[in-house]
Amino acid sequence: MVRWSWFRGAAGRLRQGWLPVVETTLAATVAWMLATRLVGHPQPFFAPAAALIVLGQARGQRVRRAVEVVLGVAAGVLLADLVVQALGPRTTWTVFTVILLTVALAVAIGASTVSVVQAAVSALYLVVVAPPTESLVPFRFVDALIGGGVAVVASQLIDARRPLAPLVAEFRRTFDDLADVLREVAAGLDRHDEPAAVAALERARRLDVERLRDAVLAAGEAVRLHVRRRRHLGRLRTVDASIGQLDYAVRNVRVLARAGVTLSRLASPVPPDLGGALRFLADAVEAAGRALAADLDGAEQAGDRHAEDADRAALAAVRIAGQLFTPGQTLPLAMIVGQIRATAIDLLRGVRTDDDAAVLARVDEALGLPAL
Repeated sequence: MVRWSWFRGAAGRLRQGWLPVVETTLAATVAWMLATRLVGHPQPFFAPAAALIVLGQARGQRVRRAVEVVLGVAAGVLLADLVVQALGPRTTWTVFTVILLTVALAVAIGASTVSVVQAAVSALYLVVVAPPTESLVPFRFVDALIGGGVAVVASQLIDARRPLAPLVAEFRRTFDDLADVLREVAAGLDRHDEPAAVAALERARRLDVERLRDAVLAAGEAVRLHVRRRRHLGRLRTVDASIGQLDYAVRNVRVLARAGVTLSRLASPVPPDLGGALRFLADAVEAAGRALAADLDGAEQAGDRHAEDADRAALAAVRIAGQLFTPGQTLPLAMIVGQIRATAIDLLRGVRTDDDAAVLARVDEALGLPAL
């Protein structure tokens, strides 16, 4: 039974990740073919190796990594040539000296971990496996250049027509997950169900915007490599600022979920309208996600409509929460009301064109607080 479960899980992971497998295999093979047939190098090890290393990096970092791989190979080959000429190939002292000098030089110039490893591996390969030849043609450097170039091109082909599509999908997933957590907290409080509230808290703790930040980097790289699509850069800058507000909202929801667990443990009843306030806030989160996704797609009118929906739902959530905050209420309820307010502010700052002071004034007015 366990084996079948493992195979089903493996099959599911393969269905989700088949595209990178094909992309990596084809890129490494094409790099090998170009190095052998175009350059005429009989053993172009560094061409497929460079392609694999570059494609192993996260999207958004591959152009920089390609440059680092090529420079790493160049540095490693140069040092290996000098050391082998001085000490001879395949000796202990040669290996020791090559690794020491290569790593020390890479660290001294502030190279990344990828550059350090690539330089050391390149030099070590030449010393141990294939010592430098007397040819003046820098085969290994050219191989690395070919592999890095093929990897960059391959990584862009998937999103060539719609470079922002993966970012739009990640936005929708992140906002939908955040909305689902709010609805789970609401359901747990409606039933006064502590296990359900704890489960919602655990899911809230798994919320993370780092994948969204990575998607923005990847989209920026894709757009910069497509001259005709560089008009999207302005949208990416706006979205990058919105991610900061989303990060605050995620943190607010975590605090809200913790307070929900505490409230579910108390003997006192949960106000019946609290779940409704949380569901309105969940609707606001979904609408905010749709607004930002529409802006990325260039559908400005649809984005404005979704932003208005987010505005109405967020203010409705705050208005209901404000009515629940009466004298004598418990501290966990006060914390939930406070986090509903904070989350609404962060959402509206992310999707509205109003300045921060105007958003704060409107939210506090809905909550029933006096104007400053």
